[in-house]
Amino acid sequence: MIQVLDSTLREGEQTPGVYFDGHIKLAIAELLDEIGIDIIEAGHPMVTPEIFEAVRQITNHNLKAKIGAHSRSLEADIDLALECGVDFLGIFYCVSDERLNHVFKKDLNNAIDQIARVIAYAKAMKPELTIRYTPEDTVRSKFENVVEASVAAIEAGADIISVADTTGFMIPRSEHNMYDFISRLREIFDKKDLSPKIAVHCHNDRGLAVANALDAVHAGAEIVDVSVLGLGERAGITDMAQLLIILQSENLEHSLWNLNKLPELYQIVSKYSKVPIPAHYPLVGKNAFTHCAGVHTHAAVKDPTHYQSINPSIVGREMNVSLDHMSGISSVQWALEKLEVEIDINLLERILAIIKSIGQKGRTVDLEELHHIIEWCKKHPATEKLYI
Repeated sequence: MIQVLDSTLREGEQTPGVYFDGHIKLAIAELLDEIGIDIIEAGHPMVTPEIFEAVRQITNHNLKAKIGAHSRSLEADIDLALECGVDFLGIFYCVSDERLNHVFKKDLNNAIDQIARVIAYAKAMKPELTIRYTPEDTVRSKFENVVEASVAAIEAGADIISVADTTGFMIPRSEHNMYDFISRLREIFDKKDLSPKIAVHCHNDRGLAVANALDAVHAGAEIVDVSVLGLGERAGITDMAQLLIILQSENLEHSLWNLNKLPELYQIVSKYSKVPIPAHYPLVGKNAFTHCAGVHTHAAVKDPTHYQSINPSIVGREMNVSLDHMSGISSVQWALEKLEVEIDINLLERILAIIKSIGQKGRTVDLEELHHIIEWCKKHPATEKLYI
């Protein structure tokens, strides 16, 4: 079964302008736990005292999920994370030649020594700690560097190796694709008789984070990093809701996730991040299960599966019909049933004409306004000129 690591509280706060107060972080963590997320990456304690305290509070809140912290390959970061009481620790260090030469001013051997030393230190301090090592910018680094650093990390005590597409570089079925990378890495680990879990962290710079994450899963990756609304650096990372619904569709064992909590989770994250949910956003957007064109609604009101492949009840929502310039008779009939109102065909056609007129002004008619339109039409005979 694929495990999901949510990084809304860590990667999500790397979205420019986004910060969650401690009490909001705890509320988000509780919803993540209700959904059934396996690992909650609560933050990088070294960044600010407030983040440290939030990580500590979440860790001590007795949630079912593992609570994790982010850490550089430095003992000081490890000490602070362990002081929070976390049971998962993500340690990162880039081993690309470019970063080693121009940023760290170290050769590969010195970098690997530091990585292994820090991981061994963390494991010695807390043997039951789950440790993930990420060679940052994994997929653009020299593959031999990634392998050498990863093997040393595993031998030092790392339980998970995370493949990070830090710049959203990978493209499925291209020369650079996640499926081949994960397959190749797994094959090498198998040959060396090493069995770490492989995680994947996909950025969305090309709009392919979800596709690349699925590519990785199909190649054998066992953990996927996500965030609510795909929040994160630049274009963000893999969106949680989109990944969960796909994984659940592919494998019934994932039906244990409580997906009807997703709208509530997305609303609270959107509210306090001040990042709006696009109306057309899959699953949680206002229009995700709303049918508009008359041909669509005529079929959908009879059987929603004609134009829906996802049952909205899975995520705690209902099918809806838009009333606007695209509407037909079946759209209005659907809305009238919602209002429990019966009218004759002549009145219905007049109401439809008004709805179309309003729709051409660039807005839709909700059920409350529909009620007012019905009353208006009843009080004004068909021979009267109506100014709407």
